[in-house]
Amino acid sequence: MSNTPHELAAEFPEFVEKMSALKQENAHFAKLADEYHDVNRKIHRAETNVEPIENLAEEQLRKQRAALKDEIYGMLRAA
Repeated sequence: MSNTPHELAAEFPEFVEKMSALKQENAHFAKLADEYHDVNRKIHRAETNVEPIENLAEEQLRKQRAALKDEIYGMLRAA
């Protein structure tokens, strides 16, 4: 599964360079990006039935991913 939907670089292509720099400069941003990546992978694995989970658990993961994405976007805009 080489193409995972919702990767940060695909979500914010205009901020790819800024994301790379922030990951190096800002520990909080790096932590958020790593957490987003982990949650996104769990969702993708659930969607593709590699590791199925209950609907409620998947919904919670989607909400968590959205909250992380919002915070990441805010930091990218502010930088």
